[in-house]
Amino acid sequence: MTLKTKTHIYHAIVKSTITYAAETWCLKTKTAAKLNSTEMDFWRRSAPISRKDKIRNTIIKQKMNVTRSLLEDIKTQQLKWYGHVQRMEEGRLPKEVMKWSTPGRRKRGRPKATWAEGIRGLMGEKGLMEEEWKDREKWKKKIR
Repeated sequence: MTLKTKTHIYHAIVKSTITYAAETWCLKTKTAAKLNSTEMDFWRRSAPISRKDKIRNTIIKQKMNVTRSLLEDIKTQQLKWYGHVQRMEEGRLPKEVMKWSTPGRRKRGRPKATWAEGIRGLMGEKGLMEEEWKDREKWKKKIR
């Protein structure tokens, strides 16, 4: 198979299957590591390069012409979804669910990260301000 065919298979089957409903995930460090290793496993097998060859991931990505990682795509999808839901009119179910918080106290210990906290972190990474989602075109340009 050619490199172009392998890339098409990755985008059409592998990536779309792995990232199904990724907009709603709370990305944790462990999950991100598993996604990264799964992606690199595909590219290594496509190259065909064994882990015993001790070739760095960056070199494999260059060889396979990979421009964006799976995690970058997931983060972009999450920010797109956030902007989309924020622009919805009040009373829509997705917006109500996003605003909802659990009643009562949380369990003792370190609280688990929420989806909203993850989005705020992503916005901080990309230098986005809270109200920038109002302008759809500007928002799209900034999150890419």
